[in-house]
Amino acid sequence: MPIDTSPGLGALPARAPLQPVPGEPVLDVVIPVFNEEKDLGPCVRRLHEHLTRTFPYPFRITIADNASTDRTPEVAATLADTVDGVRSTRLEEKGRGRALRTVWSDSEAPVLAYMDVDLSTDLNALLPLVAPLISGHSDLAIGTRLARSSRVVRGAKREFVSRAYNLLLRSSLAARFSDAQCGFKAIRREVAERLLPLVEDSGWFFDTELLVLAERAGLRIHEVPVDWVDDPDSTVHIVRTATEDLKGVWRVGRALAVGALPLDRLSRPFGDDPRDRTALPGVPSGLARQLLGFCVVGVLSTLLYLLLYSAFRAAAGPQAANAAALLLSAVGNTAANRRLTFGVRGRARAVRHQAQGLVVFGIGLALTSGSLAALGAASADPAHSTELAVLITANLAATVLRFLLFRAWVFPERRTTPAKDDIR
Repeated sequence: MPIDTSPGLGALPARAPLQPVPGEPVLDVVIPVFNEEKDLGPCVRRLHEHLTRTFPYPFRITIADNASTDRTPEVAATLADTVDGVRSTRLEEKGRGRALRTVWSDSEAPVLAYMDVDLSTDLNALLPLVAPLISGHSDLAIGTRLARSSRVVRGAKREFVSRAYNLLLRSSLAARFSDAQCGFKAIRREVAERLLPLVEDSGWFFDTELLVLAERAGLRIHEVPVDWVDDPDSTVHIVRTATEDLKGVWRVGRALAVGALPLDRLSRPFGDDPRDRTALPGVPSGLARQLLGFCVVGVLSTLLYLLLYSAFRAAAGPQAANAAALLLSAVGNTAANRRLTFGVRGRARAVRHQAQGLVVFGIGLALTSGSLAALGAASADPAHSTELAVLITANLAATVLRFLLFRAWVFPERRTTPAKDDIR
């Protein structure tokens, strides 16, 4: 599915508590199914009884049939006819992500959720899952089987696969949520309207892609520890699913690396505290956040620079090693500051930014090279530790100037009219 890059609905509003409309469902729980004629009836009736007893607002249960070939469509139709607040829809193609995208896109409920038909997750976690979305505290909520307080019963193979997969997400996509694949999630509708067009996967990787993009956009993800019992009759094919997930990780990682996703449409302003809407006197817009990002990138690039210098110094003189290490680290520093500190996405002007960054690099090279030259004049054979100390001091001096040049010249804040701001 092609990524929607049109202006669309504009930026998200500030988070606020939901205002229920009398008679309209606040929550729509989707149950995606494929050939579940045996479990579907007991699942829906148990879920309906639990929501009737514990959920304080109107709700709806939607059965999303993924092209079942058994009696699942008939069972779903019977439940929709006989159980109040239950409806069913039929998709002619398989895919959990496809089912969720279809139902969530058509639902008018302000909170959208889904759970697996086997009800492996204890239903007592459902209200804590959706409460932060109703209150306006969070944008998405997920159940996690990997929290310390979660109680999980499952085999060693599934435990290993789950933990290995989430470790992969943390290392490759810098994900901070703990459990991507737990079939127990919820999202606010206005977030889904903007996020779903960016999610390409229609299968099991749908959950992961949704969460990664939401997290990268700065949306708030609430995690609920759950009690979870493995379904021994699960039809999930682990090897095939793992292969598709790895392909998805590569695709999403590449898209994020080149800035191909318009995640700025998902940004949230602060809440309803008047102080959040008032700029601090004497502080330019975004300065505090940019300083923090610049410092983080600076520390990492300095470490990279010192490692490269030490490696090159073993095969070349100090001036050549310094120039090579500074050049390589400067290219990475400019790219990281472009994306992380100043929020520039996409490939537009990337070459120009790197060229301007190299000019800034030249200033840093002059400072550090001059410092090394002064050290060489003072001592014929300075210790390696002394060289590093001098370089660190020179780099600190160059860092201040580098930030000022980046902010004022390389990545200046672009002034736009209010009308254009609304379109972004």
